[in-house]
Amino acid sequence: MIRTQIYLTDKQRSELAIIAKILGKKQSEIIRDAIDRLIDQIGQNRRKTALQKAAGIWKNRTDLPDFRIMRSEWDR
Repeated sequence: MIRTQIYLTDKQRSELAIIAKILGKKQSEIIRDAIDRLIDQIGQNRRKTALQKAAGIWKNRTDLPDFRIMRSEWDR
């Protein structure tokens, strides 16, 4: 692990201390868990956005073969 220093507001620090006591975990562990959840959430949103942007990108291409014909040949 890499040591990182962060600044918290008084409220964030006191709430974090309460949460750590309730969960029986170290504050640093709670912060790492929260960061992991944020990374997962943002990653899912990035994948979804990329798929949405990619939808239909080939619809106006004229240089591609007719896939319906190709598929009908495969179904024989």
